[in-house]
Amino acid sequence: MTIEPIAQSHERLLIIDFGSQVTQLIARRLREQNVYCEIHPYQNVDAAFLAEFDPKAVIFSGGPDSVMREGSPRPPRAVYDLGVPIMGICYGQQVMMQDLGGTVEAGEHATAEFGRAYVTKTTAQSDFVDGWFSAEDGREQVWMSHGDHVSKIADGFEVLGTSPGAPFAITADVNRRFYAVQFHPEVHHTPNGAQLYKNFLSIAGFRGDWTMAGYRDQAVAAIREQVGDAKVICGLSGGVDSSVAAALIHEAIGDQLTCVFVDHGLLRMGEAEEVVTMFRDHMNLSVIHAQEQDLFLGALEGISDPEVKRKTIGKLFIDVFQKYADGIEGAAFLAQGTLYPDVIESVSFSGGPSVTIKSHHNVGGLPEKMGLKLVEPLRELFKDEVRALGRELGLPAHFIGRHPFPGPGLAIRCPGEITREKLEILRKADAVYIDQIRKHGLYDEIWQAFVAILPVRTVGVMGDGRTYDYACALRAVTSVDGMTADYYPFSHDFLGETATRIINEVKGINRVTYDITSKPPGTIEWE
Repeated sequence: MTIEPIAQSHERLLIIDFGSQVTQLIARRLREQNVYCEIHPYQNVDAAFLAEFDPKAVIFSGGPDSVMREGSPRPPRAVYDLGVPIMGICYGQQVMMQDLGGTVEAGEHATAEFGRAYVTKTTAQSDFVDGWFSAEDGREQVWMSHGDHVSKIADGFEVLGTSPGAPFAITADVNRRFYAVQFHPEVHHTPNGAQLYKNFLSIAGFRGDWTMAGYRDQAVAAIREQVGDAKVICGLSGGVDSSVAAALIHEAIGDQLTCVFVDHGLLRMGEAEEVVTMFRDHMNLSVIHAQEQDLFLGALEGISDPEVKRKTIGKLFIDVFQKYADGIEGAAFLAQGTLYPDVIESVSFSGGPSVTIKSHHNVGGLPEKMGLKLVEPLRELFKDEVRALGRELGLPAHFIGRHPFPGPGLAIRCPGEITREKLEILRKADAVYIDQIRKHGLYDEIWQAFVAILPVRTVGVMGDGRTYDYACALRAVTSVDGMTADYYPFSHDFLGETATRIINEVKGINRVTYDITSKPPGTIEWE
C-alpha cells in the first residue's frame, strides 16, 4: 500500500494522454503555475474515472495517430459534458473537432507542418490568447508537428489564429470554454507557450494551491498515518531523490527511520564522508555506513564488460543492503525515492489499465523479497519539485543542486578493467574538473559533468622526461530531463586551463580530451 494521493485535497487538472512524446512537458508547465495535474492514458479514462477524479479542467495531449483511422484514440464522450474547460493540443485539437462535428483531412505537402512556424492573430477576441501575440506584428512563433489538419471547425468555434499550414491554428468555443491549438505550446520552441497555459488556467479559475510548503505538511501527516509506530529503512545513496525522501520521512517519524548508506568504493572524492556527516551529524538521522569497498572491488576485478559491471554491482548492493536491513528489528517499510516520471513511464500506453511502478532505485526487488511495504513520499513530484521540497526541508543548496550520479558510480566512468589505481586517479581528476566548473560559476548551468579515465596510455613529455600515462575525457552536458542532452560549449580558455591543472595536479594522466557528443547518438555516461 502506498501513501494515499495527497492531491485529493487540491484542485486537479486531468491530462488525457494520446501518446505524445512531450506530454510530461505539459504537466511540468502546469506545475510551474502551482496547479496540480495528473497524466492518464486515454484508455484508462472513462465516465467513472472522470467522476472520481473530478477535474477542474482537462487537456488533451498530442499523439502520433490519425483521427481518421478507425479505432484511433478517443476521450470518453462524457468529458465534453463535465462543464469544465477543455484544451486540445495538436492531435487533441483534431480529436475535439471531429468529436464535436468538425472535419479533419489527411495531410498533404501544402498543409503538413514540422518545426518552427508562425501563427498570425485574427480579429476574434478571447481571454485564451490575451497577451500572447507579439504586439509589433500580431504573430507568434510556435512549434508545429502535424500531417493531418482541421479543414472545418465544429459549430460554436471561432478562429483566433492561423498559420500557413493550419488555417485553424487556434480555435475557441468561448461559451463552452473549449480551446484547441494545432501546435505544441509546452515545448521550448514555442517561446511564449507558458502564457497560453496561464490564460487557460485563469479561465478555469485555478487558485494555484499546489506548493511545496503545503505538500510538506500534508506528506508528513500522510507518512505518520501510513507508518504508525513501525520502523522504516531507506537506502541512502546521497542523490537528491533519496536524500529528500529521507529528510521528509525523518521529519515525520524521527528515529523510527534508519538509513543504510552502502559505500561500494566507487564514489567520488570525499563523497561518503560528506553524505554520512550531513545526515548523521547535522540532521541527526540514524545512518548505517556500510563500508563494503573490498567486497565490491574484489568482485569487479578482471571485469571489463559494462553490463556485467552493472549487474555485479546491482546484485551485491541488494545482498549488502539486505544484510544490514535484516539487523533492524521491527522494520516493516522500505522507503523509495520514486518520482512522478517513474510512475508515468510505468503505465503502458497500449496496454491495460493496471499501473506497475518501475524499479528506479538501488534496492529494486527488495520489497517483495523482504516482505516490506513501500513508503514513496515523492511519487507525485517532478525532479524540480523534489529540489524545491529539499530547500523547504532545509537541505544545503549545494547538496540539492548536485549533478546526477549513477548507481554504479565510477565503475561506468572507467571503461575497461577497474583497478584501485585507476579509481584513485579518476577521483582526483574529477575533483579538479568540478572545482574548475564551480570556480568559473558554471556548475548550475550544467546538467551533469564528470571525467572518464580511458583504457589507453599515451606518450607524453613532462620536464625533460618521457611519460606513459592514462588519457582522460571530460564530459559536460546540458539537459532538461536527461532523455536528450547537448554537450556544454566550454571556451577553449576554460578547457586549456582545466587540462593544465589536471595534468599538473593528477599523477597518472598526461593527456586530456573533451567529449562533444550529444545524446542521441551517444549516451551521457560512457558505459
